[in-house]
Amino acid sequence: MDDEAVAPIPNPTVQQQLFVLVREGSSEAQRSDALSKLLDNIKKDDMAPYYEFLLADPAIAAHVPRDESLIQSIRAKNVAELERLDAARKQAEENDGDLELHTVLKQRAMYLARIGDKEAALPAIEEAVEKAQGSGTKIDLTLLKIRVGLFYGDTDLTETNMAKAATLIEEGGDWDRRNRLTAYRGVYCASIRHFSESSKLLKEALSTFTATEVIEYKDFVELTILMGMVTLSRRELKQLMESPEVLQIIDDLPHLREYTSSLYNSEYATFFRALAMIEQVYLLPSRILSRHTQFYVREMRIIAFSQLLESYRSVALDRMAQAFGVTTEYMDRELSRFISTGRLAAVIDKVEGVIENRRPDQKNAQYSRIIKEGDVLLNSLQKLSRTAL
Repeated sequence: MDDEAVAPIPNPTVQQQLFVLVREGSSEAQRSDALSKLLDNIKKDDMAPYYEFLLADPAIAAHVPRDESLIQSIRAKNVAELERLDAARKQAEENDGDLELHTVLKQRAMYLARIGDKEAALPAIEEAVEKAQGSGTKIDLTLLKIRVGLFYGDTDLTETNMAKAATLIEEGGDWDRRNRLTAYRGVYCASIRHFSESSKLLKEALSTFTATEVIEYKDFVELTILMGMVTLSRRELKQLMESPEVLQIIDDLPHLREYTSSLYNSEYATFFRALAMIEQVYLLPSRILSRHTQFYVREMRIIAFSQLLESYRSVALDRMAQAFGVTTEYMDRELSRFISTGRLAAVIDKVEGVIENRRPDQKNAQYSRIIKEGDVLLNSLQKLSRTAL
């Protein structure tokens, strides 16, 4: 796969910077930093169409100042480059072969995607796909369409081209393209709250990750850990946290070691404090996870409560509150909410001040199932014997 095909086109950090800029919870310092980086990237990639796209939205325009001189400057560069590519296309059509023509078409498609001209980029990519002769190039261009979909949050575009890419890869893709698609799918599933599927895909891609065109490696490891925490068993989580890829970088990711180890080691007060930091540092500021923050935090609380309760038949309410470093009233309120919605198999005895675990015993459940299935089998055999006689 050539370097151009795996370049960060369109640049995913641009949309993350925009997200921070317009997010209600961002501080003035965060907004100022995000705006500076956003405009730098717009200028670096000559993103005149994207800049104008932002300014056309009043909610975004309130945070992004209009710089007419910048627009004119980068628009002139866009016109000049597209004219050059059109001339090169004409030259290829009149004097060169299909390979030279496809090279120009691909360059044009990549350029339109880079500058953020979605409406022009998509048909240009499709035209380049139609002229492509090898399966590898078709896959590369389909992956580009997926990145455009991820960039603009276009679920239909993303899912349609993920399916196309999967088919092309099955027909003749190499391991690198297959791994890139796996990483793309893992990131996308996280963004639509398919956390279990996301965790599976991210883990699969972790050891061979190369898809830095869609997410930086550090952010990919961070996302893999966050998805693992909410979906994996303790044994699976331990395996993930002891993997070389995670050990290599986890100390560069604040709060994540404490977050993972405290849950695994049943240090619940530490875990609750770490979860609050995870919410502020990794969830709310993330374009991928921000809208799932409340759901994610709730699920992690349920996991922690369940982990403690499954070790006991009953637990004193004040002891459980002490273990989590919260008040008895808060614990009572939280547990009542999760029990009433069926998320915790327990009951609260207000008189005795205890929580009674009502989780079915695994061995008894297996025994009951065997008895029930045995009764069904005996009835079937009796019917069969009567028929035979």
